[in-house]
Amino acid sequence: MSTQTKNGLCPAPFLQENLFPKTGGFIDGRFCQTTKTPLGAISCCLPCPSAAWRYTDSLDRNTQVASWLNVAILPLSIFLLVSYAVLPAKWTHRHYLSICFTMGICFMELAFIVPLGSKPNQCYNEITPNDMRSDLSCAFTGSFLLFGGWVVIIWSFLRTVALHLQVCWEILIGPKFMAVALLAGWGIPAIGLALMLVFTGVSYRFGTTCHINHTNSLRDYWIPLMVFAVAALFLQMTTLIYCIHIYVRSLFDDKATTTNSSAIPSYSGSVRSATARQAYKRVRRVIQLQWRGIAIVLTIIGNVIFFAVVFIKMDNSFKISPEMEKKAAGWIMCLALTKGNRNTCADKANELGPNEATVLAVLILLSLSGFWNFLFLVRSTMIMGWVNMVKGLFKPKGEFVSADARPNVPDPRSYEMLSSGNKSLKSPDAVVTSPGSVISPSLRFSDSKGQDFGDYFGRDAKYTQPAYSFSSPRPPTASHGNSPRGWDPQSTFARSTSPYGNDYNYRNP
Repeated sequence: MSTQTKNGLCPAPFLQENLFPKTGGFIDGRFCQTTKTPLGAISCCLPCPSAAWRYTDSLDRNTQVASWLNVAILPLSIFLLVSYAVLPAKWTHRHYLSICFTMGICFMELAFIVPLGSKPNQCYNEITPNDMRSDLSCAFTGSFLLFGGWVVIIWSFLRTVALHLQVCWEILIGPKFMAVALLAGWGIPAIGLALMLVFTGVSYRFGTTCHINHTNSLRDYWIPLMVFAVAALFLQMTTLIYCIHIYVRSLFDDKATTTNSSAIPSYSGSVRSATARQAYKRVRRVIQLQWRGIAIVLTIIGNVIFFAVVFIKMDNSFKISPEMEKKAAGWIMCLALTKGNRNTCADKANELGPNEATVLAVLILLSLSGFWNFLFLVRSTMIMGWVNMVKGLFKPKGEFVSADARPNVPDPRSYEMLSSGNKSLKSPDAVVTSPGSVISPSLRFSDSKGQDFGDYFGRDAKYTQPAYSFSSPRPPTASHGNSPRGWDPQSTFARSTSPYGNDYNYRNP
């Protein structure tokens, strides 16, 4: 049956609804309106896809641009993930908050890349769009987009919570927080996606990527998503306000300390100023480490709030209601009079939801999410890490620069030296030893009886105790005289420290 025959009693380009089956595709996605005719009430529908009639012919071409933009940005996200997985942590400073956030961005990018290969048909028939049950590509693209949006928002919220705990409450996040974050960061999006697919579903709204249906979309997707987004934004602003407060307080404390009239500040003032400076240094250190996360969270949350406003406005514009029919009367009449010239009637549809420029801005900003993520999370050390890894792969395994660059000199360990005895060099009994066998006396250990235990490194050697060894106590002998200290300075040519010369009976009181 030709399209002209399917017009029935409806003016072109509208098609009569009862000429089409009531099963297959997304029936609620039809854009139909009931009109009264001499033969009775007839439901006339706008041909599918309805968004193509609402906007100009350039909409499909511009949506393709957004898809190809994701093709160019996806390798940047993959570069981050591969760097996190391959390079050591000293080059990437990887963290599970950044890794999971980047994975959520990849899901959103795949939602726009898959249609380039599958080239799906947006319509089930002339007035009915396809949905996730009638088109496999729609099921994948819609799931990727919704799940990626959930993952990005949840991990933005978790990153904000982690920063708030460290800055405002001085709580160091550890394994327990990581376990809760991983459970919530992937569990909540999975549960949310399951509920959305069961109770709401996805279909072709505009472009070749499926979006959530307007029925129950507020309850199942937009309101929960906005709750986490607003909570993350509130915590982020609270943290920034606290940082500003700490900074201002440290300035006033420094001023009070420098302008104090007393040379010695009071105890309470010193403690207060020291505490303010310490808090400021701690907060500054955390901000220096986390500024990338703060920037990406603020950027993504701002974009998500803008997306939500645009999509909610679009849902309300395509929802059949008496108010919508009143606003669309002039546009529908223009289409009927011009036989479906949508470019001529595009100006009369401005009140029916967001204009074409706003819709394209949403698609472009969605595509740029991966670019912002790469811009804030990439580090110059990642490039250095890859360069070092590539150099290590192509470096010869047998190369040892310090040994090869040295001239042909015998190994120092092969040098020989005479033992420390009194034997002459020409004596046949002279023992020749290597440096490894010469042990420093400072490394020897012996007990009170002079028994040697060898050196610290386990090498045993004979140790001859000298005659004047003080390793063990000995009673004073007659040769030492009446010296109170048990030794005679004159016999050792030592200088006396007594102010009375060698009068050893003198004792300093």
